[in-house]
Amino acid sequence: MKHILLILCGFCFALPTLNAETIVEIRTSAGTMKVKLYDDVPNHVRTFTTRAQQGLYNGTLFTRVIPGFMIQGGSPDSKNAPAGARVGSGDKIAEIMPEFNLNYFHKRGVLSAPRQDVSINPQKKSDMSQFFIVQGKVYRTGELDTLELVANQTARKSAFDEFYYPVKPALDSMRLIDTPTYNARIREINAKIDSVVRASPGYFVFTPEQREIYTTTGGSPHLDREYTIYGEVIEGFEVIDAIAAQPRDAYDRPNSDVRIISIVVN
Repeated sequence: MKHILLILCGFCFALPTLNAETIVEIRTSAGTMKVKLYDDVPNHVRTFTTRAQQGLYNGTLFTRVIPGFMIQGGSPDSKNAPAGARVGSGDKIAEIMPEFNLNYFHKRGVLSAPRQDVSINPQKKSDMSQFFIVQGKVYRTGELDTLELVANQTARKSAFDEFYYPVKPALDSMRLIDTPTYNARIREINAKIDSVVRASPGYFVFTPEQREIYTTTGGSPHLDREYTIYGEVIEGFEVIDAIAAQPRDAYDRPNSDVRIISIVVN
């Protein structure tokens, strides 16, 4: 990616000094949120804070709000956008490579980077011209189980194709004449399939911490490992809820503008 020039309208902006407690205030027409940025996602934090100091988010809108999911804003095409215009396309020039960190997941309040679909963005580059904050919802344990199955279904299908389907005709015959042997063989095959799936690249299972938070505080677990998280809201959760509750059009833009006044780096 091209390096972003730190010169805008004749003024120079220094790169911010990052540390474990970098705090920003996202001041909006609906209220202020304080966000702690993560020091171990350095390129995203540096890019976000630099753009904030340059004022590139100032005056932009929250362009996509979905209750129980997330609020998204900052897109440059939303600044001075007329009422009802479709906005939120972002800026391809502002894309950077992802920095996935398995320590972070899409719990309520996390700050994350949107991106284009993998069909046109296979590297899952983040569009740093905008951002989203998770509102999320509380999930049931069974819903998390289903998400794990979906995440691992390709590996499981491959394992079934290798270990089960080639012997299925023999197993069907065995079931009719020797049920105990059939049951033992099925257990053996299932154990082999489970072992292969667990060893597959990209195998996914929620940690106990994730399960606890997703079933109590809530979040958007289907986003995990797909979008780069680089901070979390520490104050102003009621602002997230107020923005997410706004009446919106068919493209999820609020009917009444919710504007980002400024993002202040402390």
